[in-house]
Amino acid sequence: MKMRCVLLILICSAFAKAQTDPNIFDKFSSEFITIDGYKINLEVKGEGDPIFFLPGGPGNSHDYMKGNFGQYYTSNKVVFFDWLGRGKSDNASNKEEYTVEADVEMIEKIRKHLNLDKISLVGHSYGTVPAQAYAIKYGDKVEKMMLINGFHSGAMWQANCDSYNHYSKTHFPEKWVKVDSLRALGYVSTDQPLQDLYATFPTKYIYYHNTSLQQNVPDTDYRGWANEVYEQIIGPDGDFDVSGSMIEQDYRRMLKDVKAKTLIIAGRYDGVSTPEFAVQYKTFMPQAQFEMFENSGHNPYLEEPPKFYKLFEEFFEINK
Repeated sequence: MKMRCVLLILICSAFAKAQTDPNIFDKFSSEFITIDGYKINLEVKGEGDPIFFLPGGPGNSHDYMKGNFGQYYTSNKVVFFDWLGRGKSDNASNKEEYTVEADVEMIEKIRKHLNLDKISLVGHSYGTVPAQAYAIKYGDKVEKMMLINGFHSGAMWQANCDSYNHYSKTHFPEKWVKVDSLRALGYVSTDQPLQDLYATFPTKYIYYHNTSLQQNVPDTDYRGWANEVYEQIIGPDGDFDVSGSMIEQDYRRMLKDVKAKTLIIAGRYDGVSTPEFAVQYKTFMPQAQFEMFENSGHNPYLEEPPKFYKLFEEFFEINK
């Protein structure tokens, strides 16, 4: 059994390297465009059908998405950008400008800037939220949509927080006693002592089923995370009590009317977008293709690359 596992890891590793390009970051360059008075980092490469890649967070830069999908510039026009307050883009003068709705409009403004008629969307985690909102509001502009480990509503985000916290409490009671103590003193999830403690819980039960995997990210310094954006959109106590503009999102009744061809990806071991709620997409969006990755957490493109990239290329009709 051990030898079989080692062989499988070697095969998957080789396939992943064949699919991704470790030097992909050197092949892109930033174009700073002005939107609503702010400089926004935009990186576009390739020709063909345009695909917009929307990162998670909502505090992430686009870099990890480019590390996993940038190679598709050989077949498509790939579009990566940093939303306001994230990555290399400017910070907002007022943090209240960080909203899901503003991120949706950013997609539309970039589409117009690039003079594109129709676009496809690939959203991961939080990135699936503005993707769905855009497909509902600007449906005639969306050709295809791929939702990777996403959320159909603020209610789902809250339910997943509750699910993870319950798991943490029941499986790591020694740690959770300390969480309870800080909560009793009035600490919220954006307070540093609670942040530091919360970060000690194993990532295996949140993001990765295989914790040895790493994202392909730039060697140079970059802002990969913007905490202020996360706090504003998810709320100051977002790991326990979701608020901000995220809690107001609810696409469940509207997803059945989305015309764009849609592929929904979920991970069996995902502790962020848990299967209990991910499978609800089958009810709310019956016209979509749904795929469960049985050996993945929150990042199936890293954990099951042969299956993931084959599915990706079939969905976007990419012939390499």
